[in-house]
Order: sequence, then structure tokens, then C-alpha cells
Amino acid sequence: MHTLHFITRLIVGGAQENTVSNVEDQVQLFGDEVTLVTGPGLGPEGSLEERAAKSGARLIVMPELHRAIRPWQDWRAYQELRRLIRTLKPDVIHTHASKAGIIGRQAGFVEGVPVVHTIHGSSFHYGQSTPAYRLYRFLEQRAGRQTAHFISVSDAMTEQYVAAQVAPREKFTTIRSGFDVEPYLSPVKSRTQIRAELGLSESDLVVGKIARLFHLKGHQYLIAAAPEIVRQQPRAKFLLVGDGILREQYQAEIAALGLTDHFVFTGLVPPSQIPELIHAMDVVVHCSEWEGLARVLPQGLLAGKPVISYDIDGASEIVRPGETGYLLPRGDVPGLAKATIELLANPLLCQQYGQRGRELFQDVFRHEYMTQKIREIYAKVAHHAKAIQALQ
Repeated sequence: MHTLHFITRLIVGGAQENTVSNVEDQVQLFGDEVTLVTGPGLGPEGSLEERAAKSGARLIVMPELHRAIRPWQDWRAYQELRRLIRTLKPDVIHTHASKAGIIGRQAGFVEGVPVVHTIHGSSFHYGQSTPAYRLYRFLEQRAGRQTAHFISVSDAMTEQYVAAQVAPREKFTTIRSGFDVEPYLSPVKSRTQIRAELGLSESDLVVGKIARLFHLKGHQYLIAAAPEIVRQQPRAKFLLVGDGILREQYQAEIAALGLTDHFVFTGLVPPSQIPELIHAMDVVVHCSEWEGLARVLPQGLLAGKPVISYDIDGASEIVRPGETGYLLPRGDVPGLAKATIELLANPLLCQQYGQRGRELFQDVFRHEYMTQKIREIYAKVAHHAKAIQALQ
């Protein structure tokens, strides 16, 4: 099977790691021919291009493809993709992310190749301006008619797209965003060693958040909750993993609160370090305002940590109140402080929530399972496309 993956950029992020894992598995576990086409991975988030280049797939970096809307460049990227499709003749095209999804599905449709599209997060979502929301919804409705099948990382994504009349429900399949679960189950380094490297002591109560320091990721809510958490739990420390354009702003806000000594910024770290960093935490918080399904939620649970999340998109499919953690209304700062304080004061409850999460999710989030299920979708749409061609 020859699959062409098309994604806007290969920064360090959930959608990108999902895509690269899928590509690696196709080549290494199934012997597929795989082409991965992406734009330049620019920005403070880091890049997965080096990892993708070692996957065994054909990696093509398309200079014309960028995240921002640039009509002339976008047109050139579209034409170049069509040329690649005609040259490489893939059996299936798999598109990822908003912009690549729009361009890639149009190109595949025109060239007569079936397209599978993964919804890592809705293109039209909370936090967008009304014109942008309506534009992306319209574009998704149009692209929905050009999509052979949708893969959703959460049931919530399917519900949003069906409600927006993008496509009928039977065109969607939920497949969790897989990763290597073993480092979360069995860390290479001890908790004490990891904390020492971070300047944290064994007696600190560590609240961790893993996300780019970027808009809609919700760091401001954790910072706002921090004074009350520290007041009731003076040993509390906050470990912020990731980097981005808002780092200086957040550091200034934390300094104004007099809490600089309670926050540790790791900066950009490679994905391979995420498991050990989670093992250094006592509680994992993910107060994002918008996210298809944050991988850090199952990752935290597989590391045996309780999770706290705002009730957005697919979070409720992982965070089960009274079973694996706390699910709060979006933007609820007092609730975030209260939940964090309760968990820091109750190590036994933390252990119970983490153990339950391991029982529930360690199989469905394995990347091998993800790729197997995705390949079943490829086979289905490719067979259907060939059957139609045979009748023409």
C-alpha cells in the first residue's frame, strides 16, 4: 500500500507526533510505501523533521506550505501537491490539520485519489472570530464532500462535524491518537533523579502542565489559581513544560504575584523526555480552552498521575470525575484551585485515579493499535475507489 500523508508543518505537537508515529509504523511494521509531505517546521515549538527523515518514508518539505493563509503560496502548494500525486500515484492520501486538510482534499479529489482526513482538532472552534469560524466551517463542509472517510481522535470531534453538516455520521471513525506507552508505564529514570535535574526536591508537591506557551492553551488559568494553591499548600511547585511566544508575558505575571520561586519553566524539550517529566509530577493539569483530545491526559494517567482538565471537546472521554480526575467548566479558576489542592492533600486518591487510568487506557493509546486501525480504513477506501473505477 502506498500512502501519501499531507500535513501543514512538523512542529513538536500532538497532531504531528500522531502523524509521524503512523508513518513509522506503516514503514517498519507493515512494509508500506509512504510519502510524507509537509511545510517547513518553523517556530519555537521545535521540529519533528529529523525524526520523520529517519522513518524510512519519503519526506518532502514543500517551501510553499505555511500555516498562515497566503493565497498565492497556497495556490502554488496546491499545484505542487497535484503534481506529486500524478507522479507518485498513491493508493490513498491522508491529510492532517486544517490548512493541509483543505488543500489536500481538493487536490486528491481532482486527481481521483481517495482521501482520508484526521480531525486532530476542529478547524472551526472556540476562540476564533465569527468570520473565521464561519469561513472554516464553510470550507470544511465543502471539503467534506471530497473526503472518503474521516478519522476523529475523539467522539466529540465527530459530534461537532456532524452537527455542522460536514458529513454524515457513517463517514467517521474514532481512533485515539497513539504513542509509545511503555516509557509512561516504566520510566527510565527515577522520580528523585528527574526532580533533582529540575531543581525540585522530593518534598515538593509538583503540579505539571505540558503545552506550548501559546494562546488558547490556558496557562493563564493555572497562574491565576496559583496564589490560592500556594496559600493552602506552601510546598506546591508548578512545572510548565514547553515553550512559545507567551513565555516572557507569563514569567512577568508570575513575578508580579511574587511566585517566581514556585514555577519551573523547562523550555522546549524533545518528546522523548515527556514521560520522565510527567513522572516527576504529582498532579497533571491541562486547562486548555480548545483541544481535540490532549494526549497529555492519557499520558498522565498511564504514568499513574491524576488529571485535571476543563470540559472541552474530547476531555470527558478520558477524564472521569471520581474515577480518573476532575473535569471542570472552561475557565473555572476557583474550581481549578480547589481540585488541585484536594489532590495535593490526598496522595492515596492520586494513586487510585492514576491506577484506574492505567487500567482503562494503556491498550487503546498504543501507536501500533492506532496504525492498525487506520490501515483498515485505508484498505476500505482504496478498495471502494477501485471498485468505482472498474465500473466507469
